[in-house]
Amino acid sequence: MDNLGIIDLYQNDKEKNSVKQFAEKTDSTLRVETDRKTTTLDTEWLDMIEDTIQYIDNIFRSPNRFIVNEEEVVKVEQAKKITVETIKHLSKNTNFIQTIDPVTGDVTPSKLLNIRKEESYDTYENRLIYTLVQNTKMFIKRRKEELLENIDESNNEQSSINNKALHYNATSIINGEKVNANMNLSSALDAEGDTSKDKVQKILERIEEVEKKIEMLGDAEPYQVIDRQRISLVREPIKKTNVVLKNVNFQYAMKLWSYLRDNYNIGLAEDEEHLDYNDTGELKQFIDETFLLQYIAMKTLDEDKQENESTHKEIQETMVDQMIEKMIDMDVEVTEQQLTQMIAQRYEVIKYKKTEIIKEIQQIFKTQIEKYEEQVEKRG
Repeated sequence: MDNLGIIDLYQNDKEKNSVKQFAEKTDSTLRVETDRKTTTLDTEWLDMIEDTIQYIDNIFRSPNRFIVNEEEVVKVEQAKKITVETIKHLSKNTNFIQTIDPVTGDVTPSKLLNIRKEESYDTYENRLIYTLVQNTKMFIKRRKEELLENIDESNNEQSSINNKALHYNATSIINGEKVNANMNLSSALDAEGDTSKDKVQKILERIEEVEKKIEMLGDAEPYQVIDRQRISLVREPIKKTNVVLKNVNFQYAMKLWSYLRDNYNIGLAEDEEHLDYNDTGELKQFIDETFLLQYIAMKTLDEDKQENESTHKEIQETMVDQMIEKMIDMDVEVTEQQLTQMIAQRYEVIKYKKTEIIKEIQQIFKTQIEKYEEQVEKRG
């Protein structure tokens, strides 16, 4: 195992070597398990429909139409209008002539061609937009059913899952002492994710508004005429007529047509990830350091508190005696007041220095923890 950053915290070479020995002899494994599932509510289709409805409405307000001539041969008294086409038809069908006045040349027909002209909305372009409206209704119905189904499922299970688990096993030997560690750490995030009931409800409210606008399109005369005729719906490929290609309203309508066609079978977006592997990177290294810290903490159980306090006091007295003797040897005329002042000054300096060392140690621990958190976020 690589040298751990915690080793650098030790100033004493003996302690540093012991810690380094422990780290080098550590044999560990870290198994990582993650289970993630996220369901995303895509509203792009709803945005597309909302933005296109106004252009479909423009088309129905200024529909494409053509004149239809209905020709019918009727009795003279039923003919409503005599046109050039009527005279031409009679000249070609002389059997409809009843009498001809030999003096004046007047012709009395028995029947005439009657032509009735009417405007018709039964054009390819109108049938195309009518079909688009029907396709939009079916698309909305499909998406609405998926959302309602998602609400029912969310009552029984989470729509978003984010579970993590760590399984750590380690052994090490130091000075004949065998150390073992076993750790299991798991977390489960309780979250509704992007399919929460509130979000679904807001989308359903938007769908309801869109459905109302589409129903209003059905009030347009061209739509009603085509609907009564029960025409066959337009199918791919689309004819590239001048109106379809050049009219701005049709350009937006065709974008919606293509979108509905390409996304009809695409439902809610689900992202799933299941991982189970042995980690050998920084995450394992960080937990190895934790193992080392736990061992150091456990070692405090080996110390006899009373004996330690007694020994500590004896060491302090001996060190003070030696320090005073050396200071008197250097200056036999030094007074008690001067000696006290010098000790007090050095006490402040040394105490400050120790405080700074502790801050450095705290910063090192903080840095290591931040690195670990960054790695966890990257893995998440």
